[in-house]
Amino acid sequence: MEAQGTGDGRVVEGEQLWAPTAESRAAARVTRYLGWLADEHGLRFDDYDSLWRWSVTDVPAFWQSVWDYFGVLGDRGDGPVYDGDTMPGVSWFPGATLNYARNILRHAADRPDAPAIVFANENGVGRRLTYAELAAEVGRVAAGLRALGVGKGDRVVAYVPNIPEATIAFLATASLGAVWSSCSPDFGAPSVIDRFTQIEPTVLVAVDGYQYGGKPFDRRATVARIAGSLPTLRATVLIDYLAPVAEEPELTGAVPWSELGADAGAAPEPVEVPFGHPLWVVYSSGTTGLPKPIVHGHGGIVLEHLKSLTFHQDVGPGDVFFWFSTTGWMMWNYLVGSLLTGATAVLYDGSPAYPHAGALWEMAEETGVTFFGTSAPYITSCLKEGLEPGRAYGLSRLKAIGSTGSPLTPEGFAWVYRSVRPDLLLGSFSGGTDLATGFIGPSPLLPVRAGVLACRMLGCRAAAYDPAGKPVVDEVGELVITEPMPSMPVFFWNDPEGTRYHEAYFDTYPGIWRHGDWIKVLPDGGCVIYGRSDSTLNRGGVRMGTSEFYRVVEGFDDVADSLVIDTGRLGQEGRLILFLTPAEGHAVDDDLVKRLKTAIRTQLSPRHVPDEIHEVPGVPRTLSGKKLEVPVRKILLGTPVDEAANRDALANPEVLPAYTKAVPPRP
Repeated sequence: MEAQGTGDGRVVEGEQLWAPTAESRAAARVTRYLGWLADEHGLRFDDYDSLWRWSVTDVPAFWQSVWDYFGVLGDRGDGPVYDGDTMPGVSWFPGATLNYARNILRHAADRPDAPAIVFANENGVGRRLTYAELAAEVGRVAAGLRALGVGKGDRVVAYVPNIPEATIAFLATASLGAVWSSCSPDFGAPSVIDRFTQIEPTVLVAVDGYQYGGKPFDRRATVARIAGSLPTLRATVLIDYLAPVAEEPELTGAVPWSELGADAGAAPEPVEVPFGHPLWVVYSSGTTGLPKPIVHGHGGIVLEHLKSLTFHQDVGPGDVFFWFSTTGWMMWNYLVGSLLTGATAVLYDGSPAYPHAGALWEMAEETGVTFFGTSAPYITSCLKEGLEPGRAYGLSRLKAIGSTGSPLTPEGFAWVYRSVRPDLLLGSFSGGTDLATGFIGPSPLLPVRAGVLACRMLGCRAAAYDPAGKPVVDEVGELVITEPMPSMPVFFWNDPEGTRYHEAYFDTYPGIWRHGDWIKVLPDGGCVIYGRSDSTLNRGGVRMGTSEFYRVVEGFDDVADSLVIDTGRLGQEGRLILFLTPAEGHAVDDDLVKRLKTAIRTQLSPRHVPDEIHEVPGVPRTLSGKKLEVPVRKILLGTPVDEAANRDALANPEVLPAYTKAVPPRP
């Protein structure tokens, strides 16, 4: 289905680009669940909307059905689905016990020769592990960690790229009832230390180095610095990943990965833990202060990831699931979660654009990827590069694409159907590290429309609230969640009274989760995300999310990236400042400025024409790729750079001085 344009190169938001056929609906895994609900419980739903409404109205029945439908391994107990009436004071499945790792390794018994992991990096496709081989490695490493003194509740931290050893070490940690936390090796030592010192780890697992963009990066000195800053550490386990080119200094006293549990020969024996027992610690970006250590539990993640991956992304045994991520982003945890479904997880380490712009699509062809997950900026970059993966590569097995990290523009949607395949499910996916999942996303039962996220996901009662705290439809409002979900954090580490947790999500609307995004819920249940609500562009009373602005500006071929900042404060209108990074071979000249202002005036509003436009060498981003809108706004309003933004939490801190040079801060 060819997307229709507006005459200026833009695609009409809301235009239908794909619709499920009767055959694809019948084959969807969520359809099997619907049949099970009818057969086992006499519950019949005519469409997705009626199923969603039941899932957020009879919350206990829905989540109990998820446990039962997937046959979650564990002791359900005889307690209620949850205790507590008001968020955040909700306790899920009190009395139940289970283990996340056990629910993955079950596939080693059922399908021992099925592929579990395929690993690729910039040098090509490398190792492959079956579920039986994965279980054996997890058993070996678990025995090794146990010998190093790791037990239930201890923390194992990792400074590793997205390689098989990371997944193995995580599952081994989880099997012991210990708690996992990871950072990717592109993080600087101060950023890692800020995170890991908060949780007082017992063991550090690290690599000697990594390769990115064809260049080796020896990290042993950094590992030594991190280890020396963790006083509770008993041991460091070193993985020889870059060994052929790593240079001095050596890490003394480290346990080689290959020797960890080498004499054990034991099958994994996962420890049963309470439903809410800590599984991992993930972190907020840490761009404006110490990163918040967010703790998720075994049970909540098992149920949520089974539900999301199976019912919304249609993933299961026989699928080859890929999502481009590092171990420092929540999507790595989600990628590993695909193993819960019995799928094959494709782990990739390296630059998505090396040795050429189509490297990930080439990898997808070689590994037979059926679900290709990426970020909205990556899809936009493919569009601007003029890539046509559907013609250049053999993607016959590909059936779905996922996009997250920031709103995907209608033009990005259209590019997928024009240049990849016209018959796949494109699922734009919006959520967060906070719940380790998406709140708004796709469904194989619903059509795909340009710029629109298909639905609020099952079990997630998301809504748009106006400033008075009332739900609105077909209007932009604050994204809130009004009913509890099992993957909400069980707590923040070192927050015994729950003060930081409450302030993070429940201060604005008591008992209601406020996420911090602008959302519009359409009358038919579709949703549009407009960016962070704390970086709104409010000009003369006309509010606009930054994603709308970026859609226009970054639609220009001569613009590589952009950042827009509104310096207005309560009761005082400020300046609207646009920072531009030009595409290679282009510059921010008078002609581009004139064309941009005309496009913004006609496509957005005259009030949103920037007061100033400046060229900068790059847009500051977090290590997970998000634009630094709020900290840059603070800098322009007079906050010192080092107070507004933690340089160690940024992917490219070197670009920050260009902003204060272009626009001197004003108090």
